[in-house]
Amino acid sequence: MRRKRVVALAVLLGLTAPLFTAPAGAAEPAPGLAWAACPEDVEIPAGIVLQCATVPVPLDYRMPEGEQIDVVISRLASTKPAARRGVLMLNPGGPGGPGLSFPADLASHGMPASVLDGYDVIGMDTRGIGHSTPVSCGFTAEQEYLGNIPPYAVDEAAVAEQAKIAKGVAAQCAANDKDGRLRHISTANMARDLDRIRAALGEEKASFLGYSYGSALGAAYASMFPEKSDRVVLDSNIGDTHLDRDGMRRFGLGAEETFPDFAKWVAARHESYGLGQTVTEVRRTYFALAEKLDKTAVNGLDGRLFRLATFAGLYGKTRYGQTAQWWQSVRDGDKAAAQRVAAEAKRLSLAATPSPADNGWSVFLAVTCNDVTWPSDVRTYQRGVAEDRERYPLYGAAGANILPCASWPYAPAEPPVAVKDKGPANVLVVQNRRDPVTPLRGGQLLDEKFGDRSRLVTVEGSGHGVYVLGDNACALNTTTNFLISGKLPKRDVFCP
Repeated sequence: MRRKRVVALAVLLGLTAPLFTAPAGAAEPAPGLAWAACPEDVEIPAGIVLQCATVPVPLDYRMPEGEQIDVVISRLASTKPAARRGVLMLNPGGPGGPGLSFPADLASHGMPASVLDGYDVIGMDTRGIGHSTPVSCGFTAEQEYLGNIPPYAVDEAAVAEQAKIAKGVAAQCAANDKDGRLRHISTANMARDLDRIRAALGEEKASFLGYSYGSALGAAYASMFPEKSDRVVLDSNIGDTHLDRDGMRRFGLGAEETFPDFAKWVAARHESYGLGQTVTEVRRTYFALAEKLDKTAVNGLDGRLFRLATFAGLYGKTRYGQTAQWWQSVRDGDKAAAQRVAAEAKRLSLAATPSPADNGWSVFLAVTCNDVTWPSDVRTYQRGVAEDRERYPLYGAAGANILPCASWPYAPAEPPVAVKDKGPANVLVVQNRRDPVTPLRGGQLLDEKFGDRSRLVTVEGSGHGVYVLGDNACALNTTTNFLISGKLPKRDVFCP
């Protein structure tokens, strides 16, 4: 759930132009790392000093002295040695989201100066992503694959058809895995990489801030290395250390819980958009447009792409106006506009020739399919789609649809990382009440699994991403205070 992918956090939130300029200068180089300019394609806002370095890690931790791969990290260094207390490692989500520019993104978006002074903020392309020994399934736009979120299935036949596509994608990934690296892309190995990075930075402990899938990675790190974890913030949570079938199906729940916020916004602007004067009327418009496009696509825009574009439009209020405009154009029969909506929906899933989505999609599948065993029976997914089409009619028949994980060629090398409730009380779980892709239930589940190690901050808000990326003062203050003081709130916090 990150910057250049539909499951990518930052692009869906629309990070703005720089709001904060870090002072020039850099701390002394960390032991054993050669800091230098970051790769040219890493977009860094003007005035922010970001450096990059390479950390070698084992491809297979069962053979630590065997083949090594490169993980590239970035650093936005504290310029106040007296205030600096350690390192804050980041993950923007995905899995499959590049993260080298993420420290600069958060700084430009208003991360408090107290945090930037207190930490060297560390971004990274996790293994397999971007500049860190990238993997590829060889995706192209010509093949019929809409990305990591399965398409909405209108009936059992649509699930069966998607199963054929998913099986072909799994075989394609295996055929392109010529160096045998794909099977080693997992959350557990990424967590082990985090600890290698901590050691390479010369730190006894490391703090962590992760969004969306980053919550799973942070939960794994805090569970596998509890005594090496310092202050851990998990934002917009998927509910565990891995994304499984239940997690994907919560997309349907998230859409149902978040859609009324969008519908209320649209209804208040009925004179401008004409899409309904009440939440109920706007919801009725959604189904009417989607079902019309299910029957007859318009210039490449079908019901699946319309639903995908709308789902992405729920990620934050900054997307509401564009989404309403799309609906308006589709309703009015504007074929040129329909073509643009279809193109935008495909862009959200990053279909292009050659596909820039290849690396991100490949890592998403590797992590998701390697972390846990998925059902292989197509009938299981058909039943799930039928159930969720009724329970969560807006988008449930997408989240429950079949993934290439059902035919993945590799069995998980180890069980999923179990959330460890024994260890320091150093985990802050931050969660909007209404989030389309990681609903509140995910935050509650993770908080329950950590037990006394964690506190839950529930925000009366809507959208994907809370700390710095949202606008709730209570959530910002609570999280900043924890990162600076290290003290968890005495009890769970509700932020109105």
